[in-house]
Amino acid sequence: MTYDNKTHVYGKIWTWTAVIMVLMVPFLICIYYNSFPKFTDLAKGFVGVAPIFWSVGLIEILTYTPMLGTGGSYMAFVTGNLTGIKVPAALNAMQNMEVKVGTDEGEVISTIAVSVSAIVTTIVITLGVIFLSFLTPIINSETLAPAFDNILPALFGGLAVVFISKNWKISIAPLIFMIILFLLIPSLASSVGVLVPVGAGIAILVARILYKKNKL
Repeated sequence: MTYDNKTHVYGKIWTWTAVIMVLMVPFLICIYYNSFPKFTDLAKGFVGVAPIFWSVGLIEILTYTPMLGTGGSYMAFVTGNLTGIKVPAALNAMQNMEVKVGTDEGEVISTIAVSVSAIVTTIVITLGVIFLSFLTPIINSETLAPAFDNILPALFGGLAVVFISKNWKISIAPLIFMIILFLLIPSLASSVGVLVPVGAGIAILVARILYKKNKL
């Protein structure tokens, strides 16, 4: 069995194991307290939120899987927080190691980066839970609030500088489009995940046009 086949086998096993474990938590709570929600109430809640999560999940799979590779994708989707931690960690690691996305080297580096970030995240969360009472005044401090609000933009901003400088002809169109869109409709800031494939589609279209004109 090849490395890719083994990765898919173990990836599917751990993914479905994680799904079952997540679903078992509310189920066991209902059994313990002998309190089960009505099917109609459960269906109403499910219909209200499922389409949002399904659409975002599908978008993340189509957008992030080519970046992370096979092993990195399975691990990232099981451990979660792709946009905030896993994808920036993988891209930054591949950038530092000077390997390209989609190559065997990129696959290995991405998997290592995602696994290390998952371990570090677990350690940080554990320490946060232990020292929560001491950290709460600091986290809720008005002085540090702007810093916490801009962690995600700072992560992707640093990565954007590198990738835009390397591919500025392709990057300029989606960058201008997104800047104008968010200036006109600021409320879309909460839907960044849904707009990622839009920017990717614009970049692909521009790359195709420039390639046809022999400008790439």
